[in-house]
Amino acid sequence: MPGLVLRQAAAGDAGTVVGFIRALAEYERLAHEMVANEGHIRTVLSEEPPVVRVVLAELDGSPVGFALFFFNFSTFLGRKGIYVEDLFVLPEHRARGVGTALLAWLGRLALERDCGRVEWSVLDWNEPSIRFYRSLGAETMDEWTVHRVTGPAIRALAGRADFGPVSGSRG
Repeated sequence: MPGLVLRQAAAGDAGTVVGFIRALAEYERLAHEMVANEGHIRTVLSEEPPVVRVVLAELDGSPVGFALFFFNFSTFLGRKGIYVEDLFVLPEHRARGVGTALLAWLGRLALERDCGRVEWSVLDWNEPSIRFYRSLGAETMDEWTVHRVTGPAIRALAGRADFGPVSGSRG
């Protein structure tokens, strides 16, 4: 696509990233759950080694999409992978190749870093995205379900520990 540039975001792009996260939260009908702010994102984009990374898609100098991702590890493959936490393209720029370009960029990074897979989650009602991902060869992992603990549940879980602090753990 002429005029499309993909680049890794830096801490100075935190405002743009938060704008995309907000737009994604609204699209997914989850804006009420968004608490991330520019300071949070600036901090994680500044960490060394990076905890998360962001690739921005810019069309003629204007940001039109992003993918936020991190490296994970597959014990079964014995190799690292890429987990795409968020991928979003502004509605007016969809169906123009931006999403494909973002995923292709991640695919190339996966090959360069010897990753065994690139994966992500999608809401089950989001049929347009599911069709798009399948058109790129993605497989739905119907036999897996996501489990999560947050807020008070994390505190309750941590309260079950009967050992010393883990703050010295690397991670």
